[in-house]
This record gives sequence, C-alpha cells and structure tokens, in this order.
Amino acid sequence: MTTTQRKRYRVGVLFGGRSGEHEVSLASAKNVMEALRQAGHEVVPIGISRKGRWLPQPDAWLQLTAEAQERTVGRHLLGQERAGELVPRAWQLSEQPLPAIDVIFPVLHGPYGEDGTVQGLLEMANVPYVGSGVLGSALGMDKAVARKLFAHHGLPQVRHCVVQRHRWRAAPDEVIAEVEAALAYPLFVKPANMGSSVGVSKARNRRQLQDALDYAARYDRKMLVEEAVPHAREIEVSVLGNHEPVASIAGEIIPANEFYDYNAKYENEGSQLLIPAPIDAALMEQVRSYAVRAFQALECEGLARVDFLMNGETQELFVNEINTMPGFTRISMYPKLWEASGVAYPELVHRLLELALERHQERQEFSTVR
Repeated sequence: MTTTQRKRYRVGVLFGGRSGEHEVSLASAKNVMEALRQAGHEVVPIGISRKGRWLPQPDAWLQLTAEAQERTVGRHLLGQERAGELVPRAWQLSEQPLPAIDVIFPVLHGPYGEDGTVQGLLEMANVPYVGSGVLGSALGMDKAVARKLFAHHGLPQVRHCVVQRHRWRAAPDEVIAEVEAALAYPLFVKPANMGSSVGVSKARNRRQLQDALDYAARYDRKMLVEEAVPHAREIEVSVLGNHEPVASIAGEIIPANEFYDYNAKYENEGSQLLIPAPIDAALMEQVRSYAVRAFQALECEGLARVDFLMNGETQELFVNEINTMPGFTRISMYPKLWEASGVAYPELVHRLLELALERHQERQEFSTVR
C-alpha cells in the first residue's frame, strides 16, 4: 500500500519529560515528527517540560529546545483533573484548540515516560499509544527485575548483583565487601532504572567502585553491578510487533570511548555503527532469536531494541538490556537496523501506529462490568 492510499492519522507526539534523557527525547521526537509527516500523517506536538508541565502547542519543541520550559499557556495538569481526563484535557490548554488525537506516539526516554508511568495515564484515558504497555514498559526500565525474567527464560547474562541505595549509604563497607566477594573486577555500575548510559561507570578497583556507586545513586534507588565481558563487542537488534514480533538484522557498535557511554552515543561523532554486524550467519540467527525471546519474556509490545554483549574471542553472547522506547534519531540504531532490513523510516513509524491501534482495538473487547 502506498503512502497516499493509507489511512491518515492525527498523531500526538509526546516528548521532553522529567528524566535525565530529556535532550535525547527532543532529538528523537524531531525525527519521528518528520517521518510521520512524510508518511502522510498529521502531527500534534505535545511537549513536557523538565518540571512536568505539558505544552500542547505547535511550537512546543522549539520552546523546550530554547529552554523555555516554564513559559506555557494553560496550567499545570497534575492534581487538577481526574486521571481519566488528563490526556484529553492536555490538548485543550493551548491558545488555539487542538484537534482530537487518533493515537499517541510517546517519544519519551527513561523515567516518567518509558517506565510505564505515561503508559498508565494513557490507559486510564483509553487513548491508543505506540509501544509497550504498563507492564512491559516497567519491566524493561528496571534492569534488575528484567534480569530475573531473562534468567527464568534461559537467556544468558553476565554475573551481576543489585545494590540498594539506602543500604549503600548506611553500610558502604559491607556492600563493597559483598560485591567483591561475588564479582571480579573490572565491573560496570549503572542505575537500575535509567537509559542512554546515564549514570554508568566502569570500576577497576575498590576506590573506583565506591565512586561509581555514588554516581549511580544520584539517579536511582537501586544500582546494578555487573562483571565486564572480556574483549567485549556490543551487538544490537531491533524488534517490531505485538503477538508475533520479528527481529531486524543485528548491528554492532564500535564506541568512540572505552565503552558506549552517553558521550559516545550522543556527543562524540567517532562512534561507528556496523550494519550488519560482522558475525557469521549462525551467530546472526542466534542473536535475533534471543532478541525476540527477551522481548516476549518482558511482555513487550510494538517495539524495542535488545542490546547484547559478546565475548570477542569465544563469541559467547549475553543479553545486556532492553529498551522499550529506543532512540529514534536518524542515526539511532533502531531505525537504521530496520532500514537495513528493508523497512524505511516513514514506513516504520506507520507500522508502529498500526500496531498501537491493533492493540487498542483488542483491549476495547474486554468487559469492564460483571
């Protein structure tokens, strides 16, 4: 079906938000909105400031990029409307009334957007939206809980342990001793509920481990500590679908820095994306199979990017994490992997809308009365 023959949707694009990935969301949203327009859809921008204020105005993206988050027509929504009215009310607060929305595309990364919070709001408002539901989003965001489910489904992972922030602050010496007894240096430390490598550090000794735990504790109440993979290679796979998800070809990242941290992802142009990943056919099929299994283990829907670590010498694979709303810039792995798999960017965003509406229609069949 060509773009001109498709049904044209009015898509509310949510972006910004309260997380440490605010800027990443703005970059993703710009590209998503362009692709939606190329696919023939009408875009309704809905920005969310760092303080949680909603800006349902056509220039919301410009307002946020200009760091004018608090200059908003209308009022703060939360606490003033019933939960089921929040979303419909949001796009009535601009100077010009905004049109009804067919489907929401929440291009929000990290906490307060990718973790099930916005998804719960949209569910209560009975509004179709792109991506995983409340459960899949929450599980995907919490790396510690996700690890338990991956283990239950027989997916390989590196050795790791979880540190609670309150215990780290109350008994740091005990925590360090326990980590050192369970794991071997070098170690990676990361917030359990954060993405884009925010708060991630590598520790080669006790002093660096202490600093890394302090740093990760700035972003979350729970930290994940895991052993580094020898000769590590970073492999990523994009997944698309609801009941019958499919995986793209795999890609490999050669980070500009020692590991793929925030700087290497978004600021240092020296990182390389190798698509397809230079691995043999058998390994390609294995990593794609693992990606679909990880997607299903967390009950994800719509889309996700599954990240792997591979021992470059033994070719042993480890599931690292899953991103239920991966970066969507033109140079992000998720759309680039699908483009290399035969799905162009405008076609990809259109398919995501269709998957969102398909799931929403299924949920309308559920009875809400006895």
